[in-house]
Amino acid sequence: MKGTSLIVSIVLFVAVAVLYVLHFTGGGKNGIRLGADDKAVITRDGLKIAYVKADSVILNYKLAEFLHDDFTKKQEAYSGEYATKRRNFEKDAASFQEKLQRGGFLSEQSAVRERDRLAGMEQEILRLDQDLSARLGEMQNTNTQQVLDSLMSTLKQYNASNNYDYILNASSILIGDEEDNITAHILKVMNEKYTATSQK
Repeated sequence: MKGTSLIVSIVLFVAVAVLYVLHFTGGGKNGIRLGADDKAVITRDGLKIAYVKADSVILNYKLAEFLHDDFTKKQEAYSGEYATKRRNFEKDAASFQEKLQRGGFLSEQSAVRERDRLAGMEQEILRLDQDLSARLGEMQNTNTQQVLDSLMSTLKQYNASNNYDYILNASSILIGDEEDNITAHILKVMNEKYTATSQK
């Protein structure tokens, strides 16, 4: 998976470098025409390219903010639940140790039963920790996928009327013309759509 990601990054870097050279050396046929949103669209050698700052979209997208807040609340609730059980276990374990040292158990069997009960509690706490971590990880993945799906859906709708050959993620772009940056427009559309659906 990492190898594939590296290859994609290298290919994008080479593509951006070629576009950069073509743009600043005047190579190829460059032209300007108006897009569907009445914004100047740069065409280079017949290619129409734009880019989006995906990290900026995620930071400023209302749905992403809502999902993050919801995730934080659940994380705090899970942490509180785990901390309470852990404290109870530690208190019981300390009491057991103290009782054992002062010979407070009536028989060895009752001491063994209490020890086994505490061992069971500790195993339960470990399972709870794993379960809560898994739930939070799954929730985070679902939230990320939901934001990504929304971004891709908006880009596809936007591109239906603007006909870009490529819309790149700005994380792969080292230098780019702000004329090609459609982040603000995409974010505005996504937030308007989210506001409209959340008010229903």
